[in-house]
Amino acid sequence: MTTLEDLLKIPRFSDLKLLTHPTKANTIVESIEISETPDVAGFIPKKIFLLTTAMVYKENQKELITLIDSLKEQEAAGIGIKVGRFIETIDPEVVAYANEVDFPIVQVPSTQPLGGLLHQLLNYLWDTKTEQLSYALDIQKRFSNLLIHDVSIARFVADFGKMINTPVILLSPYRKVIAHSKHFTQTSKPAEYYVEQLINKYDCWSEDSHASFVIKDLNQSTLQIAGFPVTVNSYFPHYLLVLNPEQVPYPMSEFAVEQAGLVLSFMLYKNQKIQESLDFLKSDFLAQLVEYQQTPHQTRRDWLDLGANYGLKKSTQYQIVYAVCSQTTTTATKIKYQQEESDVAFQWLQETLPLRIKHISIFKVKNTNHLAILIQSRVDDLEEILQELSLELSEKLPITLTFALGNLYETIEQIASSFIEAKTAYEEMLTMTSSILTHRYHPKGMKSLFEKMSLEDIHYFCESTLKELAYPVEDSFIELRKTLQCYLSFQCEISKTAKEMYLHRNTIKYRIDHCAKLLGKSIQDPTNSLNLRLALELSERSNQHQ
Repeated sequence: MTTLEDLLKIPRFSDLKLLTHPTKANTIVESIEISETPDVAGFIPKKIFLLTTAMVYKENQKELITLIDSLKEQEAAGIGIKVGRFIETIDPEVVAYANEVDFPIVQVPSTQPLGGLLHQLLNYLWDTKTEQLSYALDIQKRFSNLLIHDVSIARFVADFGKMINTPVILLSPYRKVIAHSKHFTQTSKPAEYYVEQLINKYDCWSEDSHASFVIKDLNQSTLQIAGFPVTVNSYFPHYLLVLNPEQVPYPMSEFAVEQAGLVLSFMLYKNQKIQESLDFLKSDFLAQLVEYQQTPHQTRRDWLDLGANYGLKKSTQYQIVYAVCSQTTTTATKIKYQQEESDVAFQWLQETLPLRIKHISIFKVKNTNHLAILIQSRVDDLEEILQELSLELSEKLPITLTFALGNLYETIEQIASSFIEAKTAYEEMLTMTSSILTHRYHPKGMKSLFEKMSLEDIHYFCESTLKELAYPVEDSFIELRKTLQCYLSFQCEISKTAKEMYLHRNTIKYRIDHCAKLLGKSIQDPTNSLNLRLALELSERSNQHQ
């Protein structure tokens, strides 16, 4: 990539004089043309440096302004006007206008034949392009050699930094340093020092395109960083940072970085697919463990031995936490996004959770984008830890992790019970109106079976079971209902009921006999007793909802 400024610095072109401001000469030159045609802009490609004698404009130089406008619109690199033949000097008004529109004008002396100048300029450009092509092929050859030898990502990044002679850092989607070149071992600050500065200064860091950042180095001097996305997934790319890109020796070009990014994409993708096959086996193991408990009369299996490769430990404390990335209205229909989001969250938890909780193993739940965290130790502040992790991730990426907790159990076989409880707690979270990050499973008993019944159905069940005692208004029926409720709660023992209600046991016996006649059934019968208990509870709850 050669600029007009580069051309003018070459000694052989020292007699070319830039009339416009030096800052206007940073335009890219890809070819050179000679023309005396006023409408030449309609017939040339972009980034052309035009040479002319301005023969057509010798009587009225102000018409050069129209030519400048047309060349500017075509994104030409500039114009070189030969003086001394048709034009003695270039009109200052033309130069002033060129400065206004940021278009460079170069004065070519009368002693310089335009044909010879064209040949010299093109030779330089062609030599440069040949050198760039040679460098690009060399880069490809070296990268291919590294791939053939199956080097690690850390080794590749280190070699790439050495190749371009500047510090290089590879980041994960959540800004963690995966690998870096060896330049950082020679300084007092690690790669993380520069990444932290970058994150703190640029809150809205976008990975969609190439970016340029400015931070402070160890001496508090300005340090430039060029950033390039490394696409492994569609939505959450990795990132390659190149420090001091302006100091990279020629002919380092974007081609080298693009090739490095392509190779890194391949290496990361390969590693991801290998990990996915291992995760699939792990997910399958969890599915078998849960299915085993739900299937009766199974032969006993040594789950500790079978799960040794999946992180299972011998313990007296087992608990499952169900982890899910909560969806927004935008992401709810994006299946690919949800899958990648879950993968990123999985990697995040794999790296951060073991630092806070001992003896954990994280599973991908089969045929879903959900995760199951197996905790094999007692953690008193578990919910606080999970909430902190969720907030930390949401600060780095637009991902909100929510957690549903099953109960703690003592044996491996009971892991399935904790899993089912955690999944049930997650399903409860979906019905909640308020947004929470953690929710713990709470047993509900038989009453939960009636939660989705309408009030009409509940009333019918209660009235057909309890009759006048379902929703009593008279004092006598109210007292009978209280006595029946107490009697059933003490397993139909008259003495304990009498003691609890401060009444004589004969009074209790009389009231229970009266209840039996009223209801037309034996209260002591197990089936009747169960129905009466449930009807008493449901009628009381339905009264509260009215």
